Amino acid sequence: MSEQQPAIAVEQCDPDDLIGRIRPTRTAPGHVVFVGTGLGGPLRLTLEGLKTISDADVVVLNPDVDADLLAEPEVNQDPHTPLLLAGDEPDLDKIAQLAGSGLTVAWLVAGDPMADGQAGTLACALAERGVRLDIVPGLPKASLALTSAGVSQGNGMWRLAQDPELVESQPNIMALVRVEQVSELAEQIRQRGLPADTPALVTLNYASSSQRSLESTLAELPEAVAGYEDEQVAIVVGSAAQRDPRLNWYESKPLFGWQVLVPRTKRSSGVMERRLEHHGAIPVQVPTTSVEPPRNPQPMERAIQGLVDGRYQWTIFNSANAVRAVTERLGELGLDSRAFSGLRIAAIGHSTVEELRSWGITPDLVPEGEQRGEALAAEFPVFDDILDPINRILVPRADIAVDALVSGITALGWEVDEVIAYRTVRAAPPPPEIRDSIKAGRFDAVVFSSASTVRNMVGIAGKPHTGTIVAAIGPATVASCEEHGLRVDVVPEHPTDIELVDALAEFAAARRAELIARGEPVRRPSQRRTRRRK
Repeated sequence: MSEQQPAIAVEQCDPDDLIGRIRPTRTAPGHVVFVGTGLGGPLRLTLEGLKTISDADVVVLNPDVDADLLAEPEVNQDPHTPLLLAGDEPDLDKIAQLAGSGLTVAWLVAGDPMADGQAGTLACALAERGVRLDIVPGLPKASLALTSAGVSQGNGMWRLAQDPELVESQPNIMALVRVEQVSELAEQIRQRGLPADTPALVTLNYASSSQRSLESTLAELPEAVAGYEDEQVAIVVGSAAQRDPRLNWYESKPLFGWQVLVPRTKRSSGVMERRLEHHGAIPVQVPTTSVEPPRNPQPMERAIQGLVDGRYQWTIFNSANAVRAVTERLGELGLDSRAFSGLRIAAIGHSTVEELRSWGITPDLVPEGEQRGEALAAEFPVFDDILDPINRILVPRADIAVDALVSGITALGWEVDEVIAYRTVRAAPPPPEIRDSIKAGRFDAVVFSSASTVRNMVGIAGKPHTGTIVAAIGPATVASCEEHGLRVDVVPEHPTDIELVDALAEFAAARRAELIARGEPVRRPSQRRTRRRK
């Protein structure tokens, strides 16, 4: 097994240590499942692939599969599941022993296990050792490359050759190679008799947000990739290289290629990042705060007991973190959403509502319009000593006070128990290269999802460059940006993560249309240095 260290916190073990220590999660015999992961993250995994990873007792990663894939929220993999990193010569005897002990081993490979040739030899070797096998197909690299480049495959039968990796039809040839192999490939194709002026399409870093397609000819292929190093390239030679511009769906996404800074609390859901990728952006998450347990856990323990015992008429959640703090503690006690039976629930913020719904809870009261404590207090019912059997309200919160909410509720006749459910701790500064990129304007945009992310990011990393597009989720976040001297370019109509990213995408599309109308080249904000904010 490889000595490479994964980027996420996983339990990386010696296979010998696992045999006999891990109990199988099912009574069926153990086996090895090769899972094709496609390219480019969890959204390229099939549903069967996601389920296989979630159900596995042990996960094995091929070298070309990033361990960070397992940290994605869509994957739903237990972070304590042992992870083995397969090197160039994995110890198949040890893998066979794991399967033989009754464990299910999910072996992750890039692309498709069979079409991309990674699993065939391994599967045969394991079968010879008596291992039961299963294979979950993935999106083949060649298919992803052609589709993301907008090349239609409907003009003839394409077949996969083994060496080099060619997909060939008459009169089209496709190859997946590295940049340094392009010159040799072009010569091989010319020796097959194709004219030098045969159309060619070069797609660098195919199926990624840094993809770039260049139209060329067979003779000019080496020149087309000159200056690029250590990049994966998809080459199409023939009539299919003259793609219909209307099919350039991937590189024409509004945020395609944009590097977008996402200051977030650790353990965030990833919804914003997925939406950015949907619009073609490259999200770069920078943790600005982490959520920690309260220093004194006793008040929270008493509040949880009071919640279970029926001491409260209402519970007010003002953040998704507060919901998680309460529900995780209930889960530790073996309780579920039935613990809220008889309680009325109020929530502030769309992310808070979604977190409650993930637990099967629909809040009774959510303020209309602006999602702030004052807005909830303005809509909250007055305590009625005849209709309300209990006058006490639980407000689990961060270690930052919510005075406006509490004073407003208290004025309505309710008694409020404020309990610190979690602490927000400013994260350590990001690596120097990230800080330098923030200040130098190498990020195209930054999306702020709360006022605290503005304060904390400026505190640990400095202010974004004046040329960076700033998107803020709502009025409080806009005010925080302005307090720190940042001009806000984008504010969504409704304060949700998805609408914030969609508003940024609309801004980028309008900006592109304006540049084209003025006859100017379309460049990302980070590529433009001549105009500065005033």
